[in-house]
Amino acid sequence: MVELAFKGLTKHYESVKALDGFTHRFESGKIHALIGKNGSGKSTFIKLMSGAISPTSGSISIDNETVQFSGPKDAFEKGVVTVYQELSLVPELTVAENIFLGRLPKKSWSGGMIIDWPKLKKDTTNLLAEIAASDIAPESIVSSLSVGKQQIVEIVKAMSFSPKILQLDEPTSALAQTEVSQLFNLIRRLRKLGVTIIYISHRLSELQQIADTVTAIRDGIFVGSVAIEDANPDVILDMMFGDLPPLEKPRRVIDTTDPILEGKGLTLTPHFEDINFKLHKGEVLGIAGMLGSGRTELLHCLFGARKLDSGQISVKGRFIDNPTIPTMKNVGIGYTSEDRKSSGLVQILSSHANLCLAGMKQIAPSNWISTAKEAPFVAKQVSDLHIKVGNLHDPVSSLSGGNQQKIVVGNWMINHPDILLFDEPSRGVDVQAKRQIYQIIWEKAEQGLSSIVVSTELEDLVECCDRILVLHEGKLTNEFMNIGLDPKTLYAACMPNTDKTSINNNSADMKKEATQ
Repeated sequence: MVELAFKGLTKHYESVKALDGFTHRFESGKIHALIGKNGSGKSTFIKLMSGAISPTSGSISIDNETVQFSGPKDAFEKGVVTVYQELSLVPELTVAENIFLGRLPKKSWSGGMIIDWPKLKKDTTNLLAEIAASDIAPESIVSSLSVGKQQIVEIVKAMSFSPKILQLDEPTSALAQTEVSQLFNLIRRLRKLGVTIIYISHRLSELQQIADTVTAIRDGIFVGSVAIEDANPDVILDMMFGDLPPLEKPRRVIDTTDPILEGKGLTLTPHFEDINFKLHKGEVLGIAGMLGSGRTELLHCLFGARKLDSGQISVKGRFIDNPTIPTMKNVGIGYTSEDRKSSGLVQILSSHANLCLAGMKQIAPSNWISTAKEAPFVAKQVSDLHIKVGNLHDPVSSLSGGNQQKIVVGNWMINHPDILLFDEPSRGVDVQAKRQIYQIIWEKAEQGLSSIVVSTELEDLVECCDRILVLHEGKLTNEFMNIGLDPKTLYAACMPNTDKTSINNNSADMKKEATQ
């Protein structure tokens, strides 16, 4: 059993107080949820505990011993293992090689040492079996796995270190419900073994299922800690944000006479088949479905990033022959990736530069580019989207997840799209940032922007969208007008082996109500 204590832990960056006088004791062998809005100091806390940065002042104690980490290696030696939200796997290596990277088992051969491949496979197989993830093959190349399965590999890698203290930063952000259950079972097993777990998540609904305590940081300052039995939603939100104003989705009249985007018989084997839908001007259309249902692949095809096997895409009444990314961009379509780190942003570039990538033709039609020309376009997006950024010329990676997501959106807004495809727009952002993203989508909808929103968080779709389509195993199985829609109904429609008779009736009733 390992007890973790902090006294006056502080980290300042010049005048910015990222963490200020954090004092608290985490009981050993418990799962402690650490919550706070984006920019509250959670990431700083994780980096201090993992040895990635050093505190300005204050102390960390493990089992009543004050420790100082000069780097991640020191933290490892004290049994502190961290799994970050952004995956750190090597895509070209196998699952087994990633899990044991830097410590591959070896055996003697001809007077030297070689890698013991059978032992590597056996050890990896045992670790995967321990969390019921035997469907992941040790010899699989990591890049061939879904984002959810890659997250499972990251967790297994951490488990292989036999940690005493395990930090999990948004571990379920990319997982399907079945994978979440696997992960929770693993975490509970680690708790039984006496591992002290710091669990960070913006999915507040998860906390009742997995946490023993809830501890909040607000603006770098420790707010309080409560047992999970006392942590109802109102208590949690109050700890994170103080008074949070109610969120009201504006009521709009959507013209359904002429669709702005239409798909007919869209098929991409084995991901989806015979998809037919219409998107109208100023509409926010949600696409719901479990991981692997074909949602992201459908967006890729609509954006021209993948080639359809068959089917037709029409934009503003015009059939698009051989859709490609440049073609779809020119007809007014933009796409925000589910993985903003690798596909939505260029991490080494500044916030300023990232805001200009998609709109160069708007900014510099004559192809003469300068920071001065870009500045007014950048300033408008920072103002319109309420992007919280210190120095626009610092790397975009220095921003919180919510502000990075706004940069992804702002990049496309400079291009004046008619249609914007949002793939997991609220992944890894807190409740407040999520609400701000919804507000942006609604404000742009009132100005005529049409949106398609894909999200694993079905409650988000109910909160955000005007209409929701359900993809199940690659087929369009349901459609809901979002009028009094219960998220439970949407969940039931997405789950396998569900009797959908009553659901279809519910959908038909809501469509009828919407047209009256």
